[in-house]
Amino acid sequence: MFIIIMFFIIACMMNLSISRPSLDNEDNRFPVENESEEVRLAAIKRLLEVFGMEDPPASVVRNHKQPPQYMLDLYNTVADVDGVTKDPTLLEGNTVRSFFDKLHSEQIAFVFNLSTVARSEKVLTAELHLFKLRSQASLTFSRHHFCQVSIYQVLDTAKMNISQGRRLVSSRLIPIQSTGWEVFTITQAVRSWISGEHSNLGLLVTVRTLAGIQTDLRTVRFASGQNHHHSKQPMLVLFTDDGRRTTSLEGPLKGSDDTIAGPRLPLPNLTLPAAKHRVARSLDYEDDRERTPCQRLPLYVDFEEIGWSGWIVSPRGYNAYHCKGSCPFPLGQNMRATNHATVQSIINALKLTKGIETPCCVPDKLFSINLLYFDDDENVVLKQYDDMVAGSCGCH
Repeated sequence: MFIIIMFFIIACMMNLSISRPSLDNEDNRFPVENESEEVRLAAIKRLLEVFGMEDPPASVVRNHKQPPQYMLDLYNTVADVDGVTKDPTLLEGNTVRSFFDKLHSEQIAFVFNLSTVARSEKVLTAELHLFKLRSQASLTFSRHHFCQVSIYQVLDTAKMNISQGRRLVSSRLIPIQSTGWEVFTITQAVRSWISGEHSNLGLLVTVRTLAGIQTDLRTVRFASGQNHHHSKQPMLVLFTDDGRRTTSLEGPLKGSDDTIAGPRLPLPNLTLPAAKHRVARSLDYEDDRERTPCQRLPLYVDFEEIGWSGWIVSPRGYNAYHCKGSCPFPLGQNMRATNHATVQSIINALKLTKGIETPCCVPDKLFSINLLYFDDDENVVLKQYDDMVAGSCGCH
């Protein structure tokens, strides 16, 4: 009998050793690694889609090119240090691009490559930024203190100096002795380029006295991309909306404390049946006591760890936050519960219907973030992305 029992035990041990996979088997390890890499690539691809891109910009230009000061100032105006939008109404549209002159002409003529702008984008405003240099002529050179600066859209490069080859898009008076940035609205020209109505042949700038006489080049001068510091280069700034905005305004989600139209249901003062219910739900209640109540917790997204630090100027990362915790009965005011969640909690507690779970802890207020980055053509882009940061959490 003892021999039979020992034989049975040995047979069982041999069977277990055969059926248990070896942890040291490399054939078992490679599929896990491959699957992990596939998941990583798929996750990065999905994250790019969230940011409205098919692929990350190919050129890493951050270390050898400075963003325009205007774009840095604009970013700091609309976003805090983590990129979170200060006020959704500050930015017109959700995308701002800056383009540098590609012509580098000796004339006051400029060409900007707008190929990165999709035709589907709505052009809201386009501005030509020119840096006016100090006049080299003395005040006695001219009797006038102002000059007329006109911006023309070039329609025919062979006739750009006559009316048939150009179209006026902006014109105004500026002081002859002033220095610094001058901004001209050229939305009409850019819309015609994006729509394909006219070919993008660039812009021509003319400077005349109040009497209509062409001024001496020493009297009114603008910085060019060829002969002056990059911080003074001619620049086109384009405000667009690419249609990614959500239908609801930024802030509380529909159904949260701040958006419920009708009166909230009063918190029920119910006493659950004593013994019978507690026996049926004893395990659930033990779990609930161990879990923390619904709350907002940190969730930092580090662009350097993702591998995007080469083309993103700001921010280096941001705190998206996430919601975690239980929504046990009864739901207090601090749970920011909707009326629907309150009813669901009551039904779950009373076991009136099978399969009804407790409400979920989810974001009930979302904020947008802003990214400042270089695109493939080394233009600097400011984009605003909705619903990226959990502002608060509630039971829904």
